[in-house]
Amino acid sequence: MNKPKVIVILGQTATGKSDLAVKIAKKINGEIISADSRQVYKGLDIGSGKISKKEMLGVPHHLLGVINPKHKFTVSEYQKKTIYAIAEIIKENKVPIICGGTGFYLDAVTQGIILPEVPPNTKLRKVLSKKTKGELFEMLKKLDKKRASNIDKNNIVRLVRAIEIAKSLGGVPKITEVKPMYEFIKIGLYLPIPILEKKVKKRVKKMFQAGLLNEIKKLKKSGITEARLAELGFEYNHPTKEKVILETIKYAKRQMTWFKRDSKIAWFDASKKIPLNIILTLVKKG
Repeated sequence: MNKPKVIVILGQTATGKSDLAVKIAKKINGEIISADSRQVYKGLDIGSGKISKKEMLGVPHHLLGVINPKHKFTVSEYQKKTIYAIAEIIKENKVPIICGGTGFYLDAVTQGIILPEVPPNTKLRKVLSKKTKGELFEMLKKLDKKRASNIDKNNIVRLVRAIEIAKSLGGVPKITEVKPMYEFIKIGLYLPIPILEKKVKKRVKKMFQAGLLNEIKKLKKSGITEARLAELGFEYNHPTKEKVILETIKYAKRQMTWFKRDSKIAWFDASKKIPLNIILTLVKKG
């Protein structure tokens, strides 16, 4: 018996993943599940580059703006919600399309990883919140070298959570994998560095014009602390275009490093016209 197919559109930021996912969804009666660690939060619309209702073209989207940013959404929670969404979409005789650039989220779902259940440790988090990224990374290296080797060492949230898990389980967490219930067809989008930099500059300029600074102010007014804003990627009290551009380009490079490990991804240069017919043939063949 053939496994149900799930399409995955992944890759670097600013490559047009959302647009491609919508085009494919329109062709094959699909619904889209976001795989973005910031777009899952309410109120982070401009800063996370969230797709607008108009851009969705009537295609249903899941896991966009569904979590209060005060709550630290874990990979385990994402995995459960995504697996549930996939099952519901298939039940409606539609095709699930996972779309995003958060590699850890995607791996958790597509590789059948069983993540350890570890509740948040408030006391530990309070202690860790006083430490720098570098100090957190060194702590993790001592606790779990394997996790430290593939973690984004600039992501405070991931570092804290990894330390929390390692400490709770008394050392290196045992992460097991099971055979996924679905056949995942992975389509990757990338951009050559000079074009990526131009696209990021253009996107950041639009973000500021659309009201990025006001969005950050609203989040602060709603009770989001500066420490929490930093965890969400806004680690600057007065962000400038130059700073946001630099951080976004760094993030895009880290994304590519993560995805390069997966040999099952069919890659396409997003600076050229995306051959939708070839992608649809890949989807059909599986």
